[in-house]
Amino acid sequence: MGVEARLADLGLALPPVLAAEAPVRIPFEWARVVGDRVLLSGHGALDPEGRPCPPFGRVPGEVPLEDAQASARRAGLALIASLRRAIGDLDRVQAWTMVNGFVNADPGYGQTTAVLNPLSDLLLDVFGDVGQHARTAIGVGALPLNLPVIASAEVVIAAVTDPDPPWGIDQRDR
Repeated sequence: MGVEARLADLGLALPPVLAAEAPVRIPFEWARVVGDRVLLSGHGALDPEGRPCPPFGRVPGEVPLEDAQASARRAGLALIASLRRAIGDLDRVQAWTMVNGFVNADPGYGQTTAVLNPLSDLLLDVFGDVGQHARTAIGVGALPLNLPVIASAEVVIAAVTDPDPPWGIDQRDR
């Protein structure tokens, strides 16, 4: 079963690119393709319109573990969405090599790994063995937009064999 079929089978919808509003400025690419690698910038949870979605705040003082886990899963969907926009066909993914997760954590919070586990589970559910990855789960004092979780990743992809792929050559979502 292909990745798109797996997404549909799991009932998962990918969000659109972040709908940044002033004063937020995005002078970088959400997904940077370099050879057979895709570097995915830090993504937070997005709603179906591409807006940052609640909850907001520090874990666990303002955001309970379960809500932070849901946010991590939605951040994973945003990563996958940016990856698809950058490479067109998610079946080109050969490996998720690294995922870096950052949790907006209260001082001393030691469950950052538990917060990020649903994101890792999502990658395994959607990509199977290709979704295996190394991971970092770090607690930090603040995150952009007061999001509880931000995740970035590195992915290895197969080369394009079609000289004129349907999704184009230069995909920039800003």
